[in-house]
Amino acid sequence: MAATQEIADVVEPTHDEITRQKFVSVLRKHVLIDFAGDMRTAYDERVKPRFVEENGREPKDGVEIRKEMVSDPIFQLWSTLRTNAQLMTWWSVQPSIERKIPELNEVARKAAASNSSPGSLQLDPSLDIPKAVTELDIHMMPGCFHTEYTDDDVTQGALYEHGTGVFSAGLPRHRGKGVGASMARYLKVAFPDFAPKKILDEGTTFGRGLFAFLDEYPDLEGYGIDVGAPLLRYGHTKAREMGKTIHFSQMNSDVLDFEDETFDIVTSSFFLHEISVKSTRKSFKEAYRVLKPGGLMLHMELPPAAHLDAYGNFSTDWDAYWNNEPHYAAFRALDFPTEIANAGFDPDKFLQMRVPNLGVVPDDVFNACARGESKDGIDVHGASWFFFGSWK
Repeated sequence: MAATQEIADVVEPTHDEITRQKFVSVLRKHVLIDFAGDMRTAYDERVKPRFVEENGREPKDGVEIRKEMVSDPIFQLWSTLRTNAQLMTWWSVQPSIERKIPELNEVARKAAASNSSPGSLQLDPSLDIPKAVTELDIHMMPGCFHTEYTDDDVTQGALYEHGTGVFSAGLPRHRGKGVGASMARYLKVAFPDFAPKKILDEGTTFGRGLFAFLDEYPDLEGYGIDVGAPLLRYGHTKAREMGKTIHFSQMNSDVLDFEDETFDIVTSSFFLHEISVKSTRKSFKEAYRVLKPGGLMLHMELPPAAHLDAYGNFSTDWDAYWNNEPHYAAFRALDFPTEIANAGFDPDKFLQMRVPNLGVVPDDVFNACARGESKDGIDVHGASWFFFGSWK
């Protein structure tokens, strides 16, 4: 193995494994887009009329729709296929990763011992890992984010990177540059005078979002926290390979080990729904504490329940009941402006925005959406991201 081999390239799937991964990507697209449309038609033409006939009104929320749909054959088939496609995502990459664990860990050890970039890695073996992580395989990912199979292990980091590649490959909204790049470009376009120096990414996994921010803001110093040590080791290796200045720390977002007024940005993507509402509220308060005056807290999530109709909430909350994300529905039910104000932020400085996925639409269309001048392009191919947060 060459000394310069990058960690992502250590994993070498066979022809059959690549074929299986492509099949799983196509299956996921079919279930989440094509078959989901058929299920909506069945709801409109069969399930909802039956509910209206029996109750004299339409379902009032996603919970009522779910109670009707769980006994309907089309939902049972759709949910079964979605569950199996989710599991198959991870299964399709596991063999190629597991046979390379020694090589993966060796590449990570060499990166940790090198001085190729000024970034750092700090792990805390005494950290109390949340039960939502230790008791459940979030996203059905085997071993979740924290499991270690050997010393200095990076297996879960490799599983997460390669698995999410299969996970998203079949979906049109992921064909662009992704959420991190979209969020960073949104800030650059919408607030051109904002010149952040330090950013904290919560639930960073292996730092994919941070890499995008540092691409957009070359002078930015990145900090990423997560409870999963294997993810952080993997991210630290990739950061050094890329020459990125990122400091990874094993830490919980609701008890940050940083001084007051340290960061210009506190951000996350698809993270808050994986922790309890109690922890989310603590995280908002901690974000306020560590932000500098004039700094920004900005999170990306699926839209809150108040932004969707009853059927949209039923569909979105599938993950809360069948994808090992038990806090999802409760998080989406929150009133974000109120929760952020309760954390200390000025209610008048709250912001929320939907923008297209960067790369799916032309730059001028994306920029117009980011400036709030147009909504054209937001729903192209279902390609949009929901951001919310507040300035301090």
